[in-house]
Amino acid sequence: MVALSFKGQFAEPIVAKIKRQTIRAGRKRPPRAGERLQLYVGMRTKQCRKIIPDPICTEVRVICITVDPAHPQIIAEIDFSDFKLREHEIERFAMADGFVATKGCSARRAMGNFWMRHHGPGEFLGLLIRWEPN
Repeated sequence: MVALSFKGQFAEPIVAKIKRQTIRAGRKRPPRAGERLQLYVGMRTKQCRKIIPDPICTEVRVICITVDPAHPQIIAEIDFSDFKLREHEIERFAMADGFVATKGCSARRAMGNFWMRHHGPGEFLGLLIRWEPN
């Protein structure tokens, strides 16, 4: 079983079953399809709490996310080993990852802003982990 920690902003989309995926850097032991995941907010703190009962991992695949330094507010590309998302698919992907479109800010831009704060510009190679809630 693999435990994953999330920022507080993602707890509600996980509970509402909107967010059923996460992107992570490579790990010593990545989760495997078919095993249960533990999803927490505030792991390793006194405020740690489990978000939902342990969902089952359905997919783990390599993902490459690119943030263009010339336009750092948006996700420039999302690439999997066998295909690349088109422009409109990146918006849907960002929404599925728990980012919300608001007036004047697309989900793709919200994801880009988050990505810049936590990963910076350039390419990020990691894992996309998807699950089905119980």
